[in-house]
Formats: sequence, structure tokens, C-alpha cells
Amino acid sequence: MNQEQLDLYNEIISKYNFDKGQKEQIKLGIEQNLNVLLYSKPEFNCYQMEQVRLGLEKDLDTSIYAKPEFSYEQMAEIRSGLNLNLDVSIYSKPYFNFAQMLQIKEGLISKIDVSIYATTEFDFLQMQRIRWGLEDKIDVSIYAKPEFNYQQMDQIRLGIEKGIDIILYLNPGITWMEMKRIRLELENNNE
Repeated sequence: MNQEQLDLYNEIISKYNFDKGQKEQIKLGIEQNLNVLLYSKPEFNCYQMEQVRLGLEKDLDTSIYAKPEFSYEQMAEIRSGLNLNLDVSIYSKPYFNFAQMLQIKEGLISKIDVSIYATTEFDFLQMQRIRWGLEDKIDVSIYAKPEFNYQQMDQIRLGIEKGIDIILYLNPGITWMEMKRIRLELENNNE
């Protein structure tokens, strides 16, 4: 660091009791002439600071995710989407956990209609099963319902793919193992 950078670093770290990791992220940003004031705040841990710094390095709009209410994992998913020029506004919401954000991001990458599952009614595993169905051009409206857990969704999707009559087990009150038993029996009867 040159003297000007060192002075800035000392000025920033003198304001708050930053830990070693936070100081390192501030130092790295200063050395790269980034606007470290965007993340040199005590409410960000070093991992959150790193995500903002990485976004600044790529000249991304970090204002979308440089917020303490986002975990560093959530920030990473938003930053990744920005890197891919995706419409991150669909999932850059604190109420989606990072795994849900990942499923929405993957759907956007696949160019599918994520609005079907971009809701907190579904956990990330349910979102994943709905996404897989959409990517395989399956009518997911049959099982894209919060009352079906992801394992039940698997059995319904597999039944649709095999062309069997899923109505016989299309019931959230039936365990996924029972659904599987019925599905396999129906598959064997179709052979």
C-alpha cells in the first residue's frame, strides 16, 4: 500500500473494532482502489465484506446486495446472478435463503418460468423438483403444491415421465414411500 492508501486504511479501521478478517477485506479493497466505504461497516462480517469486494472488482451493482440482512451465502448467489446478467430482482429478497436463491437462479439460467416456484411456500428441495420438471417440459402444476414434500414430488414426476396414471397416488396424505410402491406396481402392470 502507498501512503495515501495506508492513511485511508488507518482512518477506517480506527473508527470501529474490526476483526482480523474484516481488516483484511478492507485492505484488499484499498489495494485495488475500490470504494471500501461501501462495505467497511461493523455490521458486515468478513465474509459479507468479501462478497461486496468481489462484486466491486467486477464492477457489479453491489447496492442490490450490500445489505446486512443478507448472509454472505445469499450475497454470493446474488453476485453470481449479476455476473451472469440475470434479473436478480426476482430472488434478491432476504426472505429467500441462499439455497432457494440458487434454485431460482438455476431456473433463470435455464430460461424457465421461475414464478411457478419463486415463493417461500416451497423449500429449496421442492423448488429443485419443480425446476427439474420445468426443464424436462413436464406439466408441474400437478405437483407444484406446497402440501407435497420433495420426495412426493419426485414420485409424481417419475410417474408422469413413465406415462402412468398418477391419480391413484396424487394425495399429499400418502407417504412418498407408499407413492413409490404404487408407482412401481403401476409401472410393472404397464409392461
